[in-house]
This record gives sequence, structure tokens and C-alpha cells, in this order.
Amino acid sequence: MQEIVVGKNDAGQRLDRFLSKRLPLLPASLAQKYIRLKRIKVNGRKSERDYRLSPGDTLQLYINDAFFGKSDEKENLFFQRFEPKVRIVYEDDNILLADKRPGQSVHADETEKVNTLINHVQAYLYRKGEWNPAEEQSFAPALCNRIDRNTGGLVIAAKNAETLRVINEKIRAHEIEKFYLCVTVGRPNPPEGKIEGFLRKDEQKKEVTFYRRPVPGGRSAATLYRTLETRDGLSLVECRLLTGRTHQIRVSMAEIGCPLLGDGKYGNGAANRKFHETRQALYAYRLRFAFLTDAGILNYLRGQAFAVPRIPFQETYFPAY
Repeated sequence: MQEIVVGKNDAGQRLDRFLSKRLPLLPASLAQKYIRLKRIKVNGRKSERDYRLSPGDTLQLYINDAFFGKSDEKENLFFQRFEPKVRIVYEDDNILLADKRPGQSVHADETEKVNTLINHVQAYLYRKGEWNPAEEQSFAPALCNRIDRNTGGLVIAAKNAETLRVINEKIRAHEIEKFYLCVTVGRPNPPEGKIEGFLRKDEQKKEVTFYRRPVPGGRSAATLYRTLETRDGLSLVECRLLTGRTHQIRVSMAEIGCPLLGDGKYGNGAANRKFHETRQALYAYRLRFAFLTDAGILNYLRGQAFAVPRIPFQETYFPAY
């Protein structure tokens, strides 16, 4: 028999979901059986799979030791050797705002497994002594939002489970405002407005199509935009996402005839070659915590806004703005 004491970062989870994270070698069906047969107890008593864990709860597990395999030592060695590089815009005990550079993936994908933003953030917090996987049962610092690999800008990282829960809830409730700057080919007409439609993603082509009417598999999308300046056939445009769909700004601006400069998928090839741009000129440059309801441990962030210090393409094409 082994015991697990529930910490603050494990609290609030269902028993079965906690077990799936803490004991990934234990099949879900077997975990359900062990809970039913009282081979997994909470505080010495039979529990249900949907029981919500509280700090200090003690789990008694009468199961084979082979299911307790963990890779803490391997993970610690990785974070000891991995040299973190994080451009921090803001940080406190609960949250970190990172300025992701264009070209970096937020999570591991088919093109990159190691040099990801989440690895850099976790290594940074490990080096600071704020997180140690050996001391956690199931939680690891996590990113609350993601942006395309070739888009730069602000990404929210949660340092604890409660922050992750609150931020995810506020994102779903549209209580975190996200603003982007982009350079478009041509001037939007009208110069300010709202683009609404439906986006459908082709998973094989990794490409999104814009529709003005509902289509099977399409998801509603809404983007506010305003033109800040125009020169030399290019415009500096601020966009605010009202929904968060894949490639939303890129596809929406292309739909109104003003594709993003450097966009190789939805853009203007001739303009991209003329200006020698191979990445979309798009940056998640500002966000605001526009909490309308209680935000728990993050209430102190209500109304606060944060922005990146510089945007390279803005300095290149609109230096005086």
C-alpha cells in the first residue's frame, strides 16, 4: 500500500482525473475498478470516482508498485541542463506573461520537441526554485493561451493550479481582452470595423477557409479592427479578438482584401517578395484583464493591461507610430 497526500495544486480535481495524471501507467478502466473495490480509498474510506479532492486528503492505494513509475529524476536532470530564455513582460507569485518570439512553438509539435516556450518557462521556474516536478503529484506550470509559431507576442503562463483554472475560465467568458498589431497589404475599407463569419479548418492541409454563412464544421468568428496608419501601400492595423479561432486574424483580413504582409498561406506573394517578408507581420502585443466577475486569487489584476516593449515589424515599416 502507498499513500499520496493531496497538495494545493491537486485540490479541486476529480479523483479519477487526478489518478490519470499521477499514475499514467494505470489504465482508466482499472482505476475505476480499484475505486469500486475499495483498493483506492480517500482518508481511509470508500470514495466515488467524481469525488473532488481537497488539500490534505490522503489517498490509500492498494495497487501494484509498477503503476507508480515516475520520471522525476529524468525531468529534473532535463531542467538542470536546459538553459531557459524567457522574455518576461510581467510576473508575480501566480502568473507570468511571456513575450514569445516569432518562430518559436508554444508546445512540442512535429517541427520542434525541445526549444518550446513551455519548456523555457518551466525551466525558468525550476531554476528559480518556484517549481519542482519531484514535489508535485500532478501539476506543472502551464500556458493558458497559444499563438501560432510564426506569430510573436504575449502568452499567459499559470504558476499554480488555481491560477490555471481562473484564467481558463476568464478566457472562456471573454473577460481577457487580446489585442494584436499587424501590417496589411493595402488599406482596409472601411478603415475601422468588425469582421464576422465562420471558419472551417482543413486538418490535413492545416488551412482555414472563411465563410460568410454557417457551414458544416464551421465555427463562428468575430474580429474588431482599426487602421492606425497607412504608407507605401501598407497599413498598420490593430485587431481585437472577440473569438479565438485558428488563423482568425490572418484569414479575416485576407477576406476583406487586406492580407497580412509576409503571410505565405493567405497572403499576397508579390508583396511578400517585394518586402522580403517570410513570416506574417502579426503580434499579440497587448492584453487586458477585464474581469467582470470574481477572479479569486487573481482579483488584484482586474482592469490591468500589459503590452510588449517593442515590435520589430512596426519599427521597420511604421517607426514614427
